[in-house]
Amino acid sequence: MSFDLSVIPNKNIIVGITGGIAAYKSAILVRRLKDAGFNVRVVMTEGAQAFITPLTFQALSGNPVHTQLLDPEAEAGMGHIELARWADLVLIAPASCDTLAKFAAGLADDLLSTLYLATSAPVWVAPAMNQQMWAAKATQRNLATLVDDGVHVIMPESGSQACGDVGLGRMPEPEELARQVTDYFHKAQRAIAEKFGLLASKHVVITAGPTREAIDPVRYISNHSTGKMGFALAAACYAAGAKVTLIAGPVSLDTPNGVRRINVSSAVQMLDTSMQLLDEGCDVFIATAAVADYRVAEVAEHKIKKSGNELDIALIKNPDIVATIAQQDKRPFMVGFAAETRNVEEYAAGKLEAKKLDMIACNDVSRADIGFASDENAMTVFFAEGYHLPKRDLEKASKQEIAQQLVEAIHDALHHDPAQDEAF
Repeated sequence: MSFDLSVIPNKNIIVGITGGIAAYKSAILVRRLKDAGFNVRVVMTEGAQAFITPLTFQALSGNPVHTQLLDPEAEAGMGHIELARWADLVLIAPASCDTLAKFAAGLADDLLSTLYLATSAPVWVAPAMNQQMWAAKATQRNLATLVDDGVHVIMPESGSQACGDVGLGRMPEPEELARQVTDYFHKAQRAIAEKFGLLASKHVVITAGPTREAIDPVRYISNHSTGKMGFALAAACYAAGAKVTLIAGPVSLDTPNGVRRINVSSAVQMLDTSMQLLDEGCDVFIATAAVADYRVAEVAEHKIKKSGNELDIALIKNPDIVATIAQQDKRPFMVGFAAETRNVEEYAAGKLEAKKLDMIACNDVSRADIGFASDENAMTVFFAEGYHLPKRDLEKASKQEIAQQLVEAIHDALHHDPAQDEAF
């Protein structure tokens, strides 16, 4: 079982829109929810239609907009029951003072209020109204009733209002509402992943990106690695229930959701950080970083000035991070990577044995369509002889898909019992 926490697939959100100037923000909210991967349907009250048209939301959601309690086009005319069963979450944004009162009193005189009573999905409300209406005792009493009934209230923000007043009552920005909805489902999926995921309860340490070996204060030796494969693996391991620490060389990538990131520059820094994390406890070590083989023997204190047609720089060999970790007493499950330009499988198999790895993934970076800087990859995975597992060819796919397949390979090796092979 694997979980992709980068998107929320097949989750259904009903966005209820009530009468209020904040209804214009709801158009952006629907777009942001769609961008996050949700299926969205919109329910509008009569008051909401006075501020913004249903056609706008139909275009943004890709679904017909629901406005009538008894819909002649719905199955048996019971559109509210169909919607109630469809929803994974109901978000009322904006939620008017009138709507809050209806919900609190249990009234059902329109589609939205009837849907509220008919659904078993979580209901969230984002109130938006004049600051004095928000402060009114009746409104606060209704809100207290809704909270007691299990409704999640997203507190309004303070600021200038359309009526000219200043105070509490502004609906939060659409991006913030979309973030809260996404976080809610991420946490729910994460709880499942931590219990049932392929790498549940494991601490995975991943190195990613290039290293930079300074020549002087402005120059360095490096390579073309972008870190995309390592970052995709960090996201996939987290989605599989692992605690993930990502040791990142100099790259311009966002940290995956839920992942602890430690930035380093040189090979020596990356090794030192890896050793510290090993002492903290590491179950799986994945070395995707393209570590520079050599570093400058003596880094110049000041910028080297141009003089003559040649420049001699003495280089010394960098430590082999993955081999060093593999030799430790508290040795984790070791995964190496081999980026080669020829004899790919031969070199990968030799590296697997020489560095005492458990598993290695190799790819041909001479191919222009995969590898460095590409969003796609293709790999062959080899396991150490003691696992008695055949090699796996991972056909060309997005690096996110490749990462999920690599997580499955790690899981299979961790849970493989060689004795079962001998039984057959």
